[in-house]
Amino acid sequence: MKNIKIIVATHKKYEMPEDNMYIPVQVGKEGKQDLGYTPDNTGENISLKNPYYCELTGLYWAWKNLDAEYIGLVHYRRYFSNKTILTKDIKQRLTKISSINEIDRMLESTDIILPKKRKYYIEDLYSHYKHTMYVEPLDRTKEIIDKKYPEYSKEFEKLHKRTSAHMFNMFIMKKEKLNEYCTWLFDILFELEKLVDVSKYDSFHARFFGRISELLLDVWINTNKLSYKEIKVIDIENVNWIKKGKAFLSAKFTGKRYEKSF
Repeated sequence: MKNIKIIVATHKKYEMPEDNMYIPVQVGKEGKQDLGYTPDNTGENISLKNPYYCELTGLYWAWKNLDAEYIGLVHYRRYFSNKTILTKDIKQRLTKISSINEIDRMLESTDIILPKKRKYYIEDLYSHYKHTMYVEPLDRTKEIIDKKYPEYSKEFEKLHKRTSAHMFNMFIMKKEKLNEYCTWLFDILFELEKLVDVSKYDSFHARFFGRISELLLDVWINTNKLSYKEIKVIDIENVNWIKKGKAFLSAKFTGKRYEKSF
């Protein structure tokens, strides 16, 4: 059996998986009440950046401090699973998430596991970001890539054409690959901090570092021509797709940006 550790990024007390492969990590722990989970403010960490980096402070902690052959990230409300889930009971839903045996088998033939792509259909990834968020940070990200990592520029430009992406910053990958990815990703994000003043955005829109990283994952994977396998993502809580769809269409056709997560 491979040594696989998947952190469950959470900012509140919640039902957690019983499988020891999953490690609940309290993201943004610095200065906050202890929830009884592994904190992201030990060792080398960026816990204080959580209001802007979201689950990425947990990813950074795992990258710098977690010893495992494979490392992954999921959310307290989102997990990998290929099972059909009908029950609304959270505890029962958690029994349907991917087990260490399932993940171990998939990793026999790939170094990376990703969620099924989210499809936007009526607009490309760049226009979707522009309609729902403030686009300046994404444009500044392009400037950084053009300057520091020009070999990734061509793939970044495809954000203007692609209508689907592997979202949520969810993945499982070999530690060696994680090291390569995180070295690249956080170098870009730390540069972005220097170019964009987060104080001009409200608390919701100031979290653009986490959102931009969702788009950068495929840029990194595709540029390096890495193979991967996909697993469906399940929501532990029910999602109001009607409300979410209305917000999406409103952003697209009226210019009303998102004001909160769904």
